[in-house]
Amino acid sequence: MAYKILVIDDTPVIRDFLSEVLSDSGYEVDIASDGQSGYDKAINEDYVMIFCDVHMPVMNGLETIKRIKQAKPDMPVVMTDSFPDRLANEATQAGAMCCLAKPFALDEVRDTVERIIRGKAINVK
Repeated sequence: MAYKILVIDDTPVIRDFLSEVLSDSGYEVDIASDGQSGYDKAINEDYVMIFCDVHMPVMNGLETIKRIKQAKPDMPVVMTDSFPDRLANEATQAGAMCCLAKPFALDEVRDTVERIIRGKAINVK
């Protein structure tokens, strides 16, 4: 049984990129295009981790992360943003494990997932 990962991002190219990288690495991937639908999936499905963009319609990523962590405190969430340095502290206060800067490097995405699945701590960038 493959690990299941949720990607919450309103940008189709980012969703497609992460879905392809993660699927090629053997993970099952679900996607959501806004914070509210991502939150709904997060609390109703079992995921090993979640990637969540910050700037999204309906519910922004910081609020989405906070609500996910209230419902599932142990859920690993990785924030994604074009300028993560600006929001890294807010994201970790909301419950994100780390922040990945867009555009992503393939190895960075794979390494982040592996470290989370293996239970290793990740430092905020």
